[in-house]
Amino acid sequence: MSSSTVANQVRASHILIKHQGSRRKASWKDPEGRVISATTRDSAVSQLKLLRDDIVSGKAKFDDIASRYSDCSSAKRGGDLGPFGRGQMQKPFEDATYSLKVGEISDIVDTDSGVHIILRTG
Repeated sequence: MSSSTVANQVRASHILIKHQGSRRKASWKDPEGRVISATTRDSAVSQLKLLRDDIVSGKAKFDDIASRYSDCSSAKRGGDLGPFGRGQMQKPFEDATYSLKVGEISDIVDTDSGVHIILRTG
């Protein structure tokens, strides 16, 4: 990889909560999709806001919460998605990640996958 490609990349971790409107209604913790199919977007957002509050207040660590609650397979890595560049993630997710400073946590971000909070790590 050229150094300019690496320079244009970001690194982030996230917590994904899927809901009825998500494009794939299954996850590592809900393989049948029963919970996801019964979860409204509003309840997914409410759950994510509570989790975000716990992280921001210092009650909980981002990677611990991601490991336990995220519907993404990155939960096994504490939510870490590794480095990525423009065009590799869904547009709202990419835009939110690039607008954060390293160490900042996003507000709720909506994508076709569900609702996320993102921690920019690099």
